[in-house]
Amino acid sequence: MAVSLDLTDNSAREALAASARANTVEMPTLIGLTRPQLAETLKQAGVPERQVRMRVQQLWHWLYVRGVSDFDDMTNVSKDLRAMLKENFSIARPEIVEEQVSADGTRKWLLRFPSRGAGRPVEVETVYIPEEGRGTLCVSSQVGCTLTCTFCHTGTQRLVRNLTSEEIVSQLLLARDRLGDFPDRDTPQGAIVPSEGRKVSNVVMMGMGEPLYNYDNVRDALLVFADGDGLSLSKRRITLSTSGVVPGIVRIGEETGVMLAISLHATNDALRDELVPINKKYPLKELLDACRAYPGLSNARRITFEYVMLKGVNDSLADAKELVRLLKGIPAKINLIPFNKWPGSAYECSDWEQIEKFADFINANGYASPIRTPRGQDILAACGQLKSASERMKKTERLAYEAMMIAGHGD
Repeated sequence: MAVSLDLTDNSAREALAASARANTVEMPTLIGLTRPQLAETLKQAGVPERQVRMRVQQLWHWLYVRGVSDFDDMTNVSKDLRAMLKENFSIARPEIVEEQVSADGTRKWLLRFPSRGAGRPVEVETVYIPEEGRGTLCVSSQVGCTLTCTFCHTGTQRLVRNLTSEEIVSQLLLARDRLGDFPDRDTPQGAIVPSEGRKVSNVVMMGMGEPLYNYDNVRDALLVFADGDGLSLSKRRITLSTSGVVPGIVRIGEETGVMLAISLHATNDALRDELVPINKKYPLKELLDACRAYPGLSNARRITFEYVMLKGVNDSLADAKELVRLLKGIPAKINLIPFNKWPGSAYECSDWEQIEKFADFINANGYASPIRTPRGQDILAACGQLKSASERMKKTERLAYEAMMIAGHGD
């Protein structure tokens, strides 16, 4: 049975209070900056140039190794510097609107961020999937999406805005807070997490939005995730999933070195034009050529091709044969994803027997073809089910909302 957690315990109250303070006045943040960006920010704030390198290292340690969200906790930083940082910058976590736990241990957070041009505060969903030996965090890159993939719930929410690198990184920091994955933090009683090692060991950019349509912010966040002296996630445990924004594919590989996943879902242009409309701009041949050129591609660094199983649409053995033909020569793994139903969807999931036949054929032809176990369906946290209520306000609505906020002093 799914549950929504009560956020009235002390730690949750403190996190929410910090978020509320940060959201009342939008101060610049230090979270999500790359090392060079953090150094430049400190110089601009008046930190002497001879101290900048040391200060960057100190702050990096406190933010990403110790996981602090209050400058006062940075005990080896001078009081004067802490006071200056506190007066000018924020390192607060986002507000948790809701935290849900699935019967299978999957957790979903609905997080609220400042408007930043959207008219009112915006909300996104982040999902944690615990498995034996690893814990995977599914991170969002946009509020809504522009791609309108017909089988995806997120695609029914129009794009509101891109997330900043801070907002992307904050999803991981908050998850590690809530799971007790920072030093001196306790794991919530009864939480399902890996039996040893890190609670969040893997990150997938597979949440709301198309990561390569928010390129700069996503790239910077990935570099922070992978920094060896901070969050220190292996690049082989970070995966970026794209629906096929061809110009960004090779570039993101060159600049970050993370793993690549492609939302494929069809074996011909006509069907993919319908399921994944970006295919009209970047058809299959261009997409697969970019995949073959992905930096570091090898049998040890395979591309994952995601293929949602839609009954009577793309699940025939003829489709399986064409899939094998298309991917010939590309070191690849093919994830078969049973379609996760959402309200209003016109599609049905393929019969389980048909999914297994499809998988058996692909495996017999030399490609690993795991069938993804549906997770978090009871809280709409499964693949393709994420969506928030955020919508971009019209100008007249935004002006009225801002006037109301001023009259109510931001309450």
